[in-house]
Amino acid sequence: MNELPASSDTLSQGLKSRHIRMLSIGGVIGAGLFVGSGHAIAAAGPAVLFAYIIAGALVVFIMRMLAEMAVNTPDSGSFSTYASQALGRWAGFTIGWLYWWFWVLVIPLEANAAATILNAWVPSVAIWQFTLFITLILTVTNLFSVKNYGEFEFWLALIKVCAIVAFLALGAAAIFGLLPSSQVSGISHLYDSGGFMPRGIGAVLSAILTTMFSFMGTEIVTIAAAESRNPGKEISRATNSVIWRIALFYLLSIFFIVALVPWNSPDLAANGSYQTVLEMIGIPHARLIVDVIVLTAVCSCLNSALYTSSRMLFSLAKRKDAPAAIAKTNAKGTPYMAVIFSTAVAFLAVIANYLAPAAVFDFLLASSGAIALLVYLVIAFSQLVMRKRCEQKGKVLDYKMWLFPGLTYAIIAVIIGILGSMLFIPGHQSEVISTGILTLLVVAAGCIVHRRQTRKLSSSVLARNN
Repeated sequence: MNELPASSDTLSQGLKSRHIRMLSIGGVIGAGLFVGSGHAIAAAGPAVLFAYIIAGALVVFIMRMLAEMAVNTPDSGSFSTYASQALGRWAGFTIGWLYWWFWVLVIPLEANAAATILNAWVPSVAIWQFTLFITLILTVTNLFSVKNYGEFEFWLALIKVCAIVAFLALGAAAIFGLLPSSQVSGISHLYDSGGFMPRGIGAVLSAILTTMFSFMGTEIVTIAAAESRNPGKEISRATNSVIWRIALFYLLSIFFIVALVPWNSPDLAANGSYQTVLEMIGIPHARLIVDVIVLTAVCSCLNSALYTSSRMLFSLAKRKDAPAAIAKTNAKGTPYMAVIFSTAVAFLAVIANYLAPAAVFDFLLASSGAIALLVYLVIAFSQLVMRKRCEQKGKVLDYKMWLFPGLTYAIIAVIIGILGSMLFIPGHQSEVISTGILTLLVVAAGCIVHRRQTRKLSSSVLARNN
């Protein structure tokens, strides 16, 4: 592939087909599956399977809508660009910056999580030193070329996939009584500790909120595909496989966990679901194994956070919704200014964690709590508008959302219902309120920026006419 001029503001097409395929597979697998799922199970019992099914189905539908637009018009700004086209520039500005903020906050959180694991292995090195080292290493790899990101993510995702396949094989063997070392077998724990739904439907509905955020990241493939040679084909292929990925990696994993471990076991929340299962079926060094897997998942998420935040910021700059300098790329077609700026803001968030009052950092974290749902809502509204425009023009789409427009309207209603219900759930009220405040601030900032640009444009037009 030919290198781009140093002064170019165009992204390269360095991602290969195998990179995109593994990105689409690994994007849905985060530390939430290996560790966080234990909290959801402890909250809802075996019926947490319903929560994963509902949340997974919602993500499948959202990805189908997004893919319909992305196959037709691949863009590194993905849903932010489509929101601008469908709903107005204010919408693209708002959701783009909110999404960027979400992933910028993920960078220090994931780096700290990885550093905590490494510090347990090497206590002589402080957590902050590990955090700095990991972030700098991944930042440097992201600065060179998108191919580096693709290669890193390919191997990290491959490790995660192999770990899950091994877990599923061991879980199946334990259920059928094929592991002599296992303390458990069968599926009796699905119902022998207070029934399948021990805490009622309310706990399941609450668990949907927890499980839904586990799937955040599936949409990254539509951003990354813009840097591949055949984005439309890669996006449609990745979206078609999202159903089996969620079914295999999440639903089957959670089924084995709730079948083999009593839902009210304190170890689920304390040690995580994967470690608890591995210990109960007699796998030696279970904690070390899970720590290695979680470290891999965390580094993968951090790598993706750096990539995704920089590409969204680059797209905003290209659309004049961010400073023009951020749109600069190097000879490899990498938006280095966007990478540096995103990493710098992430480091400021780390400093805020140490220096600012706890309430300030808590607000920063809470402000990203409902962004995933806002992104899904914007995708649904954008697809509704853009599909109707295509139909009015008589344009034939190669890739379509199912049961349009009824299913799209239903998804919109579900998302609005979930956002509304969060206001009445104590653990999620602050997230909705904080995200709402941040959204209003971003909308206001967008209005100010766009008004100034309009005035400047009008002044230049008048000056030319005179």
